[in-house]
Amino acid sequence: MRYLIYTLLIGAAVISQAGAQQTELIAFSETSFDFGKVKEVDGPITHEFTFTNNSNEPIQILNVKASCGCTTPAWTRDSIAPGNTGYIQAQYNPRNRPGVFNKSLTITTSLGETLRLYIRGEVEPKILTVEEKLRTEMGGIRMKYPSVNLGKVYMNKPAAVEKYEIYNQTDSDIIFSDEYVAPDHIKISFEPQTLPAKTVGNLVVIYDAAIKNDYGLMNDRISFQTNEPEGEVKELTVYATIEDYFAPIPPEELSEVSRLKIDNPVYDFGRVSNEKESKYTFVVKNTGNSDLTIKKISPNCACVTGVLSTEVIKPGQEAKLDVVFNPEGRRGNQQKSITLYSNDPRSSAQRITIKAYIQD
Repeated sequence: MRYLIYTLLIGAAVISQAGAQQTELIAFSETSFDFGKVKEVDGPITHEFTFTNNSNEPIQILNVKASCGCTTPAWTRDSIAPGNTGYIQAQYNPRNRPGVFNKSLTITTSLGETLRLYIRGEVEPKILTVEEKLRTEMGGIRMKYPSVNLGKVYMNKPAAVEKYEIYNQTDSDIIFSDEYVAPDHIKISFEPQTLPAKTVGNLVVIYDAAIKNDYGLMNDRISFQTNEPEGEVKELTVYATIEDYFAPIPPEELSEVSRLKIDNPVYDFGRVSNEKESKYTFVVKNTGNSDLTIKKISPNCACVTGVLSTEVIKPGQEAKLDVVFNPEGRRGNQQKSITLYSNDPRSSAQRITIKAYIQD
């Protein structure tokens, strides 16, 4: 038994040594490099890995593949004779990539080996000018976008308040008028009301979802004026997605709530005529233990309609959702959706998707 164990150990050592020798046929001086902290404004950075051909035959680097488009590789293209050296070069572009990075290069050689090299570092972001940060011009003021997005706002919570930077790029004070045009559920103000020249202030948007009294993605136009000589009216689109807010539910109460479940929420009509509507019926279930109320059915396209057989689904019951897709004026691949908003506290907004290919 001792002899057998000794023989196995010797064999393992020989195999291990042979494997080590095989991996050293192409010997890199290093297999990873840390750039440390680099500045985005300094542009692309480069490091060169060198290696030696320790084999008894010429070798060639067949391909080097980077793990992302931000890294550009280069390498010795000619065959490397035994004992000679070659290189693998990695160039990393930090533009618009602030923060820590860790990338790899996968090397394929004529020996059939696949090797990997690594680069890492941390990009210090470029400090943007006000003009670079706030790219949208509206007369004498600048904003980041020609619209503002509040994200999710809740029907059963106080009005959402968000601030958006504005910049006076003129050489004179800009005064914002108290009067503006907006729907009842949106109010706006400015901080400060009089914005000094070359100064950043805020547009304050207050959005009351309870007054809007609707669910889903909303967009509204608002407009306001300033004391600028041309008296230009400035317009913005305000986006928001309205849902209900549900407080966290204790585990012991989870079994008592309603539960929305859509059987097979994706349906493909396949090839359809552009002259005929397509119809499909989805099954909507309440797998919970209290009444499920469907508060809104919201298609993302006027070409899709959905009609539910009942808005209140009892525990353990189901309803039929008849979906009609109108292909008129459309061609090629189509993918549309309908979102159901309910009182399911764990997943109040759920989506179904329909697909089709419209042929003439």
